Amino acid sequence: MPDYTPYATDPIVIDTVRRFAQERLAPHAAAREKAGRIEPEIIRELAELGMFGATTSAKWGGAEIDAPTYALALEEIAAGDGAVSTMVSVHNSPTCVVIDQYGTDVQKERWLRPLATGEAVGSFALTEPQAGSDASNLRTRAVKKGDRYIINGAKQFISNADHPGFAVLFAVTEPSAGKRGLSCFVVDKSMPGFRVARKEEKLGQKASDTCALSFQDMEVAEDQRIGAEGAGYRIALSTLESGRIGIAAQSVGMARSAFDYAVEYAKERQAFGGRIIDLQAVGFRLVEAKTRLEAARQMTLHAARLKAEGKPAIEAACMAKLFASEMAEAVCTAAIQTLGGYGYLADYPVERIYRDVRVCQIYEGTSDVQKLILQRML
Repeated sequence: MPDYTPYATDPIVIDTVRRFAQERLAPHAAAREKAGRIEPEIIRELAELGMFGATTSAKWGGAEIDAPTYALALEEIAAGDGAVSTMVSVHNSPTCVVIDQYGTDVQKERWLRPLATGEAVGSFALTEPQAGSDASNLRTRAVKKGDRYIINGAKQFISNADHPGFAVLFAVTEPSAGKRGLSCFVVDKSMPGFRVARKEEKLGQKASDTCALSFQDMEVAEDQRIGAEGAGYRIALSTLESGRIGIAAQSVGMARSAFDYAVEYAKERQAFGGRIIDLQAVGFRLVEAKTRLEAARQMTLHAARLKAEGKPAIEAACMAKLFASEMAEAVCTAAIQTLGGYGYLADYPVERIYRDVRVCQIYEGTSDVQKLILQRML
């Protein structure tokens, strides 16, 4: 286990979350996947630990922990169960971050406080069937009628949407303005016109719900708009740093879990007269995996420290997310290879972790999109 003290301003938080993840999340991750849900008691316990208000100001009931501490806490949750870490990540950043940064005090009291205390679960409804990373291509419309907006459209790949709470939703208010015609709203997931069209069947992270949403004549009051009309695109882009740092941390956590299991297995498995970890082919594979893992952690913490210091962090966040997500698949592959045929069986956790981690190269901006952004910054 690495020494976190140089990186976290609050190592007590890390230790507490680590114990929770290993005692409450990891032992039941396979059962959680089979059930296809995250237990309400787990959500409640995470909220009691402050993890549902991790990025939220203390004024509004949040834990207000610094960015490096949050990254390490998310890594620990992911090491316990990747699906649970996705719920926590999406809830905190971008969802809570948007309301905390751009909402009025009245809006924060109405939505941010119950989100931060875990009374509600947050969703970030940006992606649509035809518009993922290209957020300027949204078709969901919000038509102004008096002091209300009528919203019609659909969203795709929305996490946490099947849990009661609030969704930060983006819709086009001025079609002729392009990306400057996008606005941001907060809606209650139980309100008329908001419908979960379906829960998707997925390769991994099956305990974390991923939903297709539809909106039919959903009436939203003007005071549910976050920021000015037309500010939605800027608001959405402003969440990228913290969101991508979160996915990088999540990638590290899942990969670390698979790696640790592979090392323990290699110490116990006997072949050719000794432990397989003493065979160069196995030992070198694990050394390379550990090196990649540590490099990804340091890149993630570097981006988090830049953010905590108020410095530009988008380049570091994109690099960390790109490297960590691709590292995680490679390390999980190495873990499966170390276990041999057993690694391919659902009886062992590395098979599930391998499936869980694959999406990290897709959500919060695909690896290709990270490269495009970084290319423009050269």
